[in-house]
Amino acid sequence: MAEAVNEKKAKIKKPSKFFKEVKSELKKVVWPSGKQVINNTLIVLALVILVGLFIYGLDSLFQFGLFKFIK
Repeated sequence: MAEAVNEKKAKIKKPSKFFKEVKSELKKVVWPSGKQVINNTLIVLALVILVGLFIYGLDSLFQFGLFKFIK
């Protein structure tokens, strides 16, 4: 029990060490270029629009069929 309390206090006293480690890890990250970000964003937007149109088409088809069935 005492060891757990001591470990917790040690962790609280070293926030600067944590931020130094975070900074060093962020330097290791390979960030995408601006061109890659724009390209991937356009791909995602195009797919969202296509899926939206597909769902809209299915919804319209089911709505048309349901109205024909009710009448």
